[in-house]
Amino acid sequence: MTDTVLHADAREIVVDEVFPHAPEMVWKTLATSAMMARWLNMTPTGYEPVVGNRFTYKTSPAGAWDGTIQCEVLEVVPGERLAYSWKGGDEANVGYGSRLDTIVTFTLEKVDGGTRLRVVHSGFVLPRNETAYRNMSGGWSQVIGRIGAVTEEEASTKAR
Repeated sequence: MTDTVLHADAREIVVDEVFPHAPEMVWKTLATSAMMARWLNMTPTGYEPVVGNRFTYKTSPAGAWDGTIQCEVLEVVPGERLAYSWKGGDEANVGYGSRLDTIVTFTLEKVDGGTRLRVVHSGFVLPRNETAYRNMSGGWSQVIGRIGAVTEEEASTKAR
C-alpha cells in the first residue's frame, strides 16, 4: 500500500512602496486606529499598537461566517515594524468566507527621499483560501495607495 501525502500550497502577498515621508509619519498612518480606518476602509474595534492586544475588523458576512476578522497584535517596533494575526471565515464555507488564519506584517525602512513600506500578508492555504488570496492580492495594492494618500494628507495638515 502506498501512502499519499497531500501538501497544502501556502502563499503570501507582498507589496513594496516608497513614500516621500519620514518613517514616523508612515508609522502614525499604520498604527493609529482612526487612520487605519481611512486606508483600510474598515474601522478596527479595540485596536492599540500593543503586543497581545486583540481587536476586530468587520466586513461582509458570508454563509456561516459573520464577517468578523479577529486580530491580535504580534509585534510592535515603533517606526519600524507592526505585525498582527488576521483570522476569519468558517470551516463550513467554500470560497469567500472560508476559514482564514494569516498574518499581516508592515515593515518600514528609511531610504533616500522617504520610507520604504513592505507589506507581507502570509499564510494563505490554497486551494481553501484561493478566493481570499485572489481578492486580497489586488486589494493590498489599492490599500498601499491609500496609505500614501492618508500620510500625505496628514503631512499637509501638519505643514500648515
